[in-house]
Formats: sequence, C-alpha cells, structure tokens
Amino acid sequence: MSLVLVVDDEPDLEALILQRFRREARDGRLAFHFARDGQEALERLDAAPETALVLADINMPRMDGLTLLARLQEMPDPPATVIVSAYGDMANIRTAMNRGAFDFLTKPIDFADLEATMTKTLRHVAERRAAEARRIAAERAHAALARYFSPNLARQLADAERSLDLGGQRRDITAVFTDVADFTALVEELAPAALAGLLNAYLSGITDIVFAHGGTVAKVMGDGMLLLFGAPDEQPDHAARAVACALAIDAFAEAFRAARAAEGTGFGATRIGLHSGPALVGDFGGGRHFDYTAYGDTINVAARLEAANKALGTRLLASASVAARIPGFQGRGVGELLLRGRTDAVAAFEPLTSDRAASPAFSAYVGALTQCRVDPAAALEALARLAATGDALASFQARRLAAGGDGPIDLR
Repeated sequence: MSLVLVVDDEPDLEALILQRFRREARDGRLAFHFARDGQEALERLDAAPETALVLADINMPRMDGLTLLARLQEMPDPPATVIVSAYGDMANIRTAMNRGAFDFLTKPIDFADLEATMTKTLRHVAERRAAEARRIAAERAHAALARYFSPNLARQLADAERSLDLGGQRRDITAVFTDVADFTALVEELAPAALAGLLNAYLSGITDIVFAHGGTVAKVMGDGMLLLFGAPDEQPDHAARAVACALAIDAFAEAFRAARAAEGTGFGATRIGLHSGPALVGDFGGGRHFDYTAYGDTINVAARLEAANKALGTRLLASASVAARIPGFQGRGVGELLLRGRTDAVAAFEPLTSDRAASPAFSAYVGALTQCRVDPAAALEALARLAATGDALASFQARRLAAGGDGPIDLR
C-alpha cells in the first residue's frame, strides 16, 4: 500500500480526493493523510515516515509549499513531491521543479491527470526504494562476506545478479590449517590490549595473503585458521594455490616472529598442514548468521598434519594428495605418517621454495634418505651433518634411523 499526504488548505479537496480514489483505498492500494499547511505536513511525516508521495499546494498559511519542499529535501529518504498551483503561477512551479519536485499539477485539478501523475510518481518511488534496498542489502552482504572471501569474490557473491550456490556441496578442495606454537603461554603473559593488537596484526597479515592467492578464510579459531582453496569458486589449481599461499604465510610468519622477538615478545612459530580431497562445503550458519565452512576427512587430515609438525620439527607439511595435484611439486619427502584418529598412513612432504629445492642441502637430504637401506651408516652421517646446520627434519630422521626406525612414523 502506498501512503499519500495531501497538503492543501482548500476545505473541499479532502472529500473530493477520498471520493475519487475510494476504490483504491478500499482495495488497500492507496491510503491518504491530509494536512492544511506545511507545518502540519511535517508533523504528519514525522508520524508516518513511510509516506511515498506528498501532493502540496504552493500557497498555504504558516508554511507554503516551496518552504515545505526545501524541508523535505533535507530528509534522508524524502518522499516524492508533486506541486500543485494555479496555471498562472508558472514562475513558482519552475522554482519548485528546480528545488527537487518530481512533477507538478495546475489548478483546477483534473482528476484524470492527477491519477496518471500519482501512478507515475508512485512507480518511481517504488523503483527507487527497491534499488536502495538492494544497495543496502549488497553492502551488508559484502561486509559479512569480506570476512571470508577475497574482495573481488565478496563483491561477486554480494551482487544480487550473481547466482553462486553457497549451499552444501561436495567439492574437491585443498584444506589448510595454521596454528601458532605455544600461543597459550603468550596469552597468560601479555596484557589483553597488547595481545589483541598483536593477534590482529598477525591474522590480518595472513588474511591478506590468503585473499591474494584466491583462498577462503573458513574459520578463525583464536590464533589458528582453517583456509579453503577450491570453494566456493571452482579452482582447478587449488592445490598449487594452497601450497604457494602456505609458503607465503610461512615467510610472513617468520618475519613477524623475528620482529616481535626484536621487541622482546616471544611469538611462536606458525605450523601449517595441507591436504587435498573431497569435502562438504557450504553455509552452515543455521539461518541466523553466515558461516561458510567445510566438513569431512580432508579437513581432519589437514588438521592432523598441522599438529604433526611439532613432532617432526617442521613448519609445513603437505600430504601426497596435495603433491600429486601439482605438476613439478617441490618438497622433501617425510615418510608415511600414522596420524591420530586414522588407521591408514598418510604420505607427507615438506613443501619448499624454489631456492631451497635447488640448494645442496635438499640434494643431500634426498640422497641420505635414498641411502637409508643401502648404507645406513653413510645415511646417518649425512643426516647428522644436515642436522648440525639447524635442519630440524634431518635431525628427526637421524634420530629415527639411529633408533632403527623403519616403516610408518607413528604420531598417534
């Protein structure tokens, strides 16, 4: 129903309008309020801000139509105004149009002309308000989605014209888990304000990296994050994106840690686990809030690999499922891992940058692992030399070989 406010001091006009539009009023399409001057009109609008159309005479006591029009234009969402005046008062009508009136009518009023003008004006108001509602909804959606998705994707998802299904879907994705070592101890040490600033700077830096690689921030769990690649948009190269992102996060996190150490704050290393496979992804917010996330064994394995870094001395671990999806994958083999909650072993790799993959240390590590069964003593010596340089994974492998370890690495 459209609400129309008629502002005119002619005593007979109210009865004429109610009689002329009685059918529209009875059907609930139109409702009319009446005011005798501009001052009364403003009071009516305060009580009924949803008013769509003001039909106002120019010549009225207390506050004339032109003054009322100026006051209406100060409102955040002013109703459309149609000015009514005598035919010979064209100068005032022209002034009204310049000040924002939508249209004008001349007296004596032709009711057929009035009906056509009202229909046209109310259609304009409905279209304008619908467009504004869509804009506000899109801005709100973008604000919510920007927490999860890169800016470009968030704008696409917030666009009412774009149809992208965020409901539950089974997708092939790469899941990435991150976590900061010994963060609980840091929580006990720092003042709340200092901790909030530290954590916000860290998470903001990682989020920027994720978005730059086209990833999705599915969850933030204190200092930990669950990142998704391959959802909601299809990304055939999701594994390669995830590994590139993980390496960038590692570089950022190490620089962040060094900077905090220089300030006297002990910020732990960031551990990262990656696994590719099927997962159920979608908005599982229960209808009350947006919560785009993923469920399934793929997510669990990524989380277990992140935790396995602690035992192995590494910061990044990717499953063989990730490596197999990337042509020319660069990484060091770790071995078969028996992870908590799983019976089958998961082959794991430590992803490397191109510089590290081309280094003599990489070749020495690969050679040592190759020698383990052929010449264990030589392999142990080579691993010990690497361990002496600070290579934590080589140190783990040396200890394992010295203890006669063979077969899957049990981390359960």
